[in-house]
Amino acid sequence: MSTRAQQYDAQVLRREQLSPHLVRLCLGGSGLASFESTGIPDEWVGLVVPGQFQSRYYTVRSWRAGELELDIVVHDVGLVTEWASRDIVGDTVVVTEPKGSFAMPPSASWLMLVGDLTAMPAMARIAGTVDLPTRIWAEVPDELAGYLPAGADVTWLEQPGDGESLLASVVESIDWPAGEGYFWMAGESAQMRAIRKHLMRERRLPATAYDVMGYWRGGAQRQPRAVDPGPIWRAGKAAGQSDEEIWAAYDEARGS
Repeated sequence: MSTRAQQYDAQVLRREQLSPHLVRLCLGGSGLASFESTGIPDEWVGLVVPGQFQSRYYTVRSWRAGELELDIVVHDVGLVTEWASRDIVGDTVVVTEPKGSFAMPPSASWLMLVGDLTAMPAMARIAGTVDLPTRIWAEVPDELAGYLPAGADVTWLEQPGDGESLLASVVESIDWPAGEGYFWMAGESAQMRAIRKHLMRERRLPATAYDVMGYWRGGAQRQPRAVDPGPIWRAGKAAGQSDEEIWAAYDEARGS
């Protein structure tokens, strides 16, 4: 029996530049007719864009009325960045079936959310869904004061630099509320490892009281590929080539 994830073709209906580093895409079309959200506030899908053969994973900002919203962090280089930074309305993409991970105990009386720019879509959706006293710490390079739900108790933190984060030290200095609650955090992987150790060894929290996820890895400077597959993909499609023929042309261009 096949275990391949369900995939859906979707069209880009709208593109909105929310900030210099954050782009909102609204996807729709008949290909999403059978798409079903998990209903979990921290939910993500794989996205395959034109010129790319592998999926990248993005948080579902919202799913309503047959339209799927994804807020995508764009960097200086990268396949999705190149694609998402231009006029893409009308393009066809592939979306994989959604997955979710948010298991707040029913007995929780408060919620704390901590993250960088990559975590903002999930924190916004969680804060707008969970009806509990919620505090948020957001480490972002852009002005996003209106992005989170109105009335949210937010501490805005300046990002120390591109590819850098200091969220671990921020969490270690938090004054924790009394009682049982839930802690959710996402961001740079090394920072997340340090926080897991802090929660286990210093705070002595049970595993059911927190969820800490590494969304990206710092330390390595992002570099463009030696051969950009984007132009090869577009030229191949314009010539009526199959995906296999385009992939072979890409391999040949790389000298592999």
